[in-house]
Amino acid sequence: MSSSTPSSSAGGVGSADSAAPRRNSKRPKYSKFTQQELPACKPILTPRWVISAFLLVSIVFIPIGVVSLFASRDVVEIIDRYETACVPDGYKNDKVTFIQSNLTKQCNRTLTVKKRMKKPIYVYYQLDNFYQNHRRYVKSRSDSQLKENSSWDDVSSCKPEDMSNDQPIVPCGLIAWSLFNDTYSFSLNNQQLAVNKKGISWKSDRDSKFGKDVFPKNFQNGTLKGGATLNSSIPLSEQEDLIVWMRTAALPTFRKLYGKIEQDLQPNDQILVTLDNNYNTYSFNGKKKLVLSTTSWLGGKNDFLGIAYLTVGGLCFFLALSFIVVYLVKPRRLGDPSYLSWNRNPGGH
Repeated sequence: MSSSTPSSSAGGVGSADSAAPRRNSKRPKYSKFTQQELPACKPILTPRWVISAFLLVSIVFIPIGVVSLFASRDVVEIIDRYETACVPDGYKNDKVTFIQSNLTKQCNRTLTVKKRMKKPIYVYYQLDNFYQNHRRYVKSRSDSQLKENSSWDDVSSCKPEDMSNDQPIVPCGLIAWSLFNDTYSFSLNNQQLAVNKKGISWKSDRDSKFGKDVFPKNFQNGTLKGGATLNSSIPLSEQEDLIVWMRTAALPTFRKLYGKIEQDLQPNDQILVTLDNNYNTYSFNGKKKLVLSTTSWLGGKNDFLGIAYLTVGGLCFFLALSFIVVYLVKPRRLGDPSYLSWNRNPGGH
């Protein structure tokens, strides 16, 4: 009797173990993808391969850098900073008072052409220390109002420039309210230089973001005007100065297109610029510049791309020469590639 008791208890334990559910394994199913055993290129970085790679990069990058730099140097720019020069001597120490007064803001500037400028010549205004990327400034607009006439009263995101005289402002928001309002006119040899202001904005903006049936209403009717006024009889899709301004800049120093001069300018030409210095940049120590510029196949004047290519190409060429010297002076015998793990056991098992 006593000898059968242990056997029955052992049998009970064994039956309980067999009846218990097996734990599910978290091991993933085997596949060459999960085990990273798919066919792959596993090059051995020998000195010849490394030197050849660096030389190839330098051979490609250095010519591109030279061509880009020459293309940038071919661009002719005339830059004239005028926000200080266009303030009367009596207001040099109190520019804010001058810009907020009713005194005449007209100013004459003379620009000298150093090199031949081929048409079209792009006219830009440049602002420094103007943070269009400020969060509150960027959000102060109503895209639905700009696009659709039915949303003319959608000004919920436009504070503080949302209402004026208990009526919605169209276009509303700080961006539109602070529209740049300096104006420029050009003359050469006592003849007016026409400035073409058509097509200065992005076509996608004109067609998709600004409605053809949306007209300015109640705009700049408050006690404090932030910038230019708009013609209430012209739809927003045709007010290209506004469209250009509403595409906010990412950096505090930026240029925006004012127009195009469709005429070649010759060396030593004297351009008389009559401008209205209306825009208040003095309150935030901003700067205003008038820029005349040509373009190349690469765009405007910017040496960064060419310098970057030359820097990378020159660095790779220097590294290639360094590796060549090291390889020739103190060569090292390469190991036998047959001992590499993927050569000894290609299947990975």
